Amino acid sequence: MEYQNTQHTSDNLVSAHSEYNKIDLKQLWENTLLDIELNISKANFSTWFKNTHIVKIEEGVVIINVPNEFVKDWLVNKFHKLIIKTLRGFLNTVRDVEFVVKKEDKKREREYQPTTFPSTANGELPLNNFYINKDNNLNPRYTFDTFVVGSFNNLAHAAAQGVVGQPGIAYNPLFIYGGTGHGKTHLIQAVGNQIKKISPDKKIFYMTSEKFVVDYINSLGSGKANAFKEKYRQYDVLVMDDVQFLSGKEKGQEELFHLFNTLYDNNKQIIFSSDKHPNYIPHLEDRLKSRFAQGMTVDIAEPDYESRIAIIKEKAMQNKFIIEDDIVDYIANTIQGNIRDLEGTLNAVMCNSQLKRKVLTLLEIKDLIKNNTKPKKIISAKEVIKQVSKYYEIEEDSIYEKSRRKEVVKPRQLIMYILREDFNVSYPSIGSKLGGRDHTTVIHSYEKVKKDLKKDEGLVRELSQIRILLQQ
Repeated sequence: MEYQNTQHTSDNLVSAHSEYNKIDLKQLWENTLLDIELNISKANFSTWFKNTHIVKIEEGVVIINVPNEFVKDWLVNKFHKLIIKTLRGFLNTVRDVEFVVKKEDKKREREYQPTTFPSTANGELPLNNFYINKDNNLNPRYTFDTFVVGSFNNLAHAAAQGVVGQPGIAYNPLFIYGGTGHGKTHLIQAVGNQIKKISPDKKIFYMTSEKFVVDYINSLGSGKANAFKEKYRQYDVLVMDDVQFLSGKEKGQEELFHLFNTLYDNNKQIIFSSDKHPNYIPHLEDRLKSRFAQGMTVDIAEPDYESRIAIIKEKAMQNKFIIEDDIVDYIANTIQGNIRDLEGTLNAVMCNSQLKRKVLTLLEIKDLIKNNTKPKKIISAKEVIKQVSKYYEIEEDSIYEKSRRKEVVKPRQLIMYILREDFNVSYPSIGSKLGGRDHTTVIHSYEKVKKDLKKDEGLVRELSQIRILLQQ
């Protein structure tokens, strides 16, 4: 039986329990894995979904074989919902998913007594079980205690702490933006968790803007628009993630506008996140942009080297995993710009150490990272010049000219820095691409920007936003 990813032929599949045996389980799982692979990092996919397969389907419950308890726990806690959702795209009678460890692997785990690998009493890496609170959608794993603060996010962290101290008064709304995997969701949920801890009676709710729009459309279809309005107006703290998905959704934007006014007028705290500054979200109404600007808008930039070191060590410590400094240094130098990829790489290292029953060498980790990291998007120098010029609202041609006007010099120097730092273009080549400038001029510009980034937080935010634009 063939499954079409784009057409979702689940309606054509038999749904009766007695006919489940007609389904090609191998093909079903292969197509499911294809979809999952598109939604998570390569490191996570190869680490957690390798050597898994569907054993059977019983009364709508899909039974999946996994290699060990460690992988089982991780899939249950991290990917359970994603797996169910993806399976239902191909077979709409799926009710739930269960994971079982292969018997032979269980036997091997009992026989093995680790000596050099850090372990708990049962020979497995520690993994806490966290469950999302259905009343407020907050994940208890996201707290300030587990949030690593560095120069790249200290302003956002300080603003979040300010909200906790005076919800509805300080920084309302709080709007946090930054690239994928920079820790936005962690921080905004940490605010909700901390307020709930301090004031248990406060009603807090976390959701994505996409879920908000879907709920609104469903309420209109079912004639329950008033119930929808009442539901969202009851909260003391509303946390909305991924606001960029409101782009072009006029009705959803209108409803959020009215909800915002009601909550704001009643001193209820509103927190937003997005992958870009609200002014750069296309097809977003000006009145919403104006509302977002009433409070505090702050970004989380890419983590610098020192911050990446701190993140790796903190996550390893949380998992009681011993990791050598040279390995930490290598990961921090190799995986740049994305906390999620850092965590995924560390997870891969921990899992492979568990599976191989030993501490991995640096050479083994280099091979692991090489095979599990996605290549950077290839961008031409012209594209960098185009995006930087657009960001600073100057003509592209002015970049190539000999002009020393301040509004041109800064963008030109940033272009040189990005080409050198992010894409490793040689100094002479950068000079030739920017109007035939001498390589010493390029070196000077690069060093100047590098120095300014250490003391100019505004420049750090601008560079972060430009990098986001370049990767879209």
